[in-house]
Amino acid sequence: MPMTNVRKLARVLKVLVTITFVCNLIALVLVPDLVLIQDVLPLMSDFLPKIQWDIVKFIYIFGCAIVYLPNAWATVWGSEHHYVELTLFLFFCGVCTAVILWQARRVLDTILAGVPFQNANGISLRRAAVCCFLISAAALVRLLWGFWYYASIQPLLTYNALFIPVFFMGGLLCLVMSALFRQAAELKAENDLTI
Repeated sequence: MPMTNVRKLARVLKVLVTITFVCNLIALVLVPDLVLIQDVLPLMSDFLPKIQWDIVKFIYIFGCAIVYLPNAWATVWGSEHHYVELTLFLFFCGVCTAVILWQARRVLDTILAGVPFQNANGISLRRAAVCCFLISAAALVRLLWGFWYYASIQPLLTYNALFIPVFFMGGLLCLVMSALFRQAAELKAENDLTI
């Protein structure tokens, strides 16, 4: 089959989604390190200003996170409840994001194969919608917990408040796309039967 503009775009998107998926898996492994790094960075404050380039600072911090990784989960479980809650929230969101990206890859695979109008795409997009709604609900629970725990509106200024509408709208968009793909698959099946 000839390579159309849609397939060229789908190929580029698949590469970008795959790269994002791999980075997401790496970040999932490093979640406890990323939570605990807020305590480690002040200890490195004397050393880090001597490094001139930000990319070298990033590589150094990433290397320290890899070295510290075996002890990170144990440290998180033995620390304050705030670290445990944040680690579990980020890990849950990371798993849901990995599922969303994997479903996007599946949809792009059908587009590259030249058969996008099938029920499998509707199912994949419905799964992605469920994961978006789960992230939104987890962020809402975390936001409400923050209101109760801190007894202020300060949690409204965090990324949790942003996660709620963004992932809720993403879930709605995925549901609409799921319905469109399922309807297109039904129309295609009817069209194939009439011919």
